[in-house]
Amino acid sequence: MRGRERSRSLISLARLHPANAIPSIATLILLTVLMMPSAQAQTFTVLHSLNGLQDGYYPIAGVTIAPNGDLYGTTEYMGLSGGNCYLGCGTVFRLARKGSGWIFTTLYSFTGGTDGGNSFARVIFGPDGSLYGTTSEGDGTVFNLKPPPHATANVLGGWTETVLYSFTGGADGAIPEGADLVFDHAGNLYGTTAGGGTGNCQGGCGTVYKLTPSNGGWTESVIHTFTTQGEDGQRPWGGVIFDQSGDLYGTTQNGGAYRAYGTIYKLIPAGLTWTEQILYSFQGKDDGEFPYSGVIFDQVGNLYGSTCCGGSDGVGTVYEFTPSSGTLTTLYSNFGGYGGLDGSLVMDAAGNLYGTTQSGGAYNFGSVFKLTPGSGGWTYTSLHDFCAGGYPCSDGALPHGGVALDPQGNLYGTTAEGGTSSSGVIWEFTP
Repeated sequence: MRGRERSRSLISLARLHPANAIPSIATLILLTVLMMPSAQAQTFTVLHSLNGLQDGYYPIAGVTIAPNGDLYGTTEYMGLSGGNCYLGCGTVFRLARKGSGWIFTTLYSFTGGTDGGNSFARVIFGPDGSLYGTTSEGDGTVFNLKPPPHATANVLGGWTETVLYSFTGGADGAIPEGADLVFDHAGNLYGTTAGGGTGNCQGGCGTVYKLTPSNGGWTESVIHTFTTQGEDGQRPWGGVIFDQSGDLYGTTQNGGAYRAYGTIYKLIPAGLTWTEQILYSFQGKDDGEFPYSGVIFDQVGNLYGSTCCGGSDGVGTVYEFTPSSGTLTTLYSNFGGYGGLDGSLVMDAAGNLYGTTQSGGAYNFGSVFKLTPGSGGWTYTSLHDFCAGGYPCSDGALPHGGVALDPQGNLYGTTAEGGTSSSGVIWEFTP
């Protein structure tokens, strides 16, 4: 019964009993409360538990939200094809809204051959509306996935994969790990590799690369190779983002002035070349260490990101970096437990930050959190602690990827494990 209907019932009862015609103060307060619109309760929902077979297993990267609200993502392992990879080569999936429910579809299963396998990263939508992503099996690939021209009953959705580029493990880079791709206005693709390049690390120090469409194909060029010499970084795990001037920003998980703890860097284009600036070198102290995730901008150009480790309790930090002053401020670092932040953050219109810890939380299987800015600093709120019902964690476990935020303020993400088949879940949190 809605609030107005409940209040009408109480008023009708008063009319039937003249002695109660003048309501007490308590009754008036009750009527006021009942007539106020009720606040929507915060709700955590498992939208789908992966079955570890054709669905895939270990959806480590999180999800991407389509304009119509459907969710797209990748799994690192399993899939229908079996493939040449350990535990299977992984999948690309869609979770589509249908009425009040959701329909899960495996769009593509990797084989570990020339098509690649084992995706650590999310897929993104390109200017043409199709999907783009990376795989890490072997030296890695960049791929495109297009839907069928007409509806199909095929269990795989009938989507067609095209490999845009296969890395060789040499100067061109290797293993594009967890980095999201990004397009520029001209339709060129940019990303990072954690290995390869011409740097002096074992297996290479990593690269930032550009893919340019040309004559029906794509041409790769390395716009920066990390070296570890001097203050340069090494092994960029997260991707890069553009500012309004066309400069690129990202992080490296290692390297920098202290040779170990990672950097925030900037790449400035000048014709066909790019110049690197190291904006900040992590010290491995309260500022954190090993920034696996990339960075995001706020409306005034400040950068926000996270580290997997370090900080006051040793399990990671959330930070703000102000480019104009070169100042890094640790916003929060008391995650407790085992903590650990791998995924990128998101910011809502009010300036609140959201993310996940891959472990930690009340049950040490990870959490979804919110950081709210205020005059006295930032306030931490745990929105959900995974494995609340005990192992094997029907609500999911180990959310390595970050969160996605829709226009209504709902959060979506994945856990690498847990669920009904212990193969991971796709979840929604309604604030």
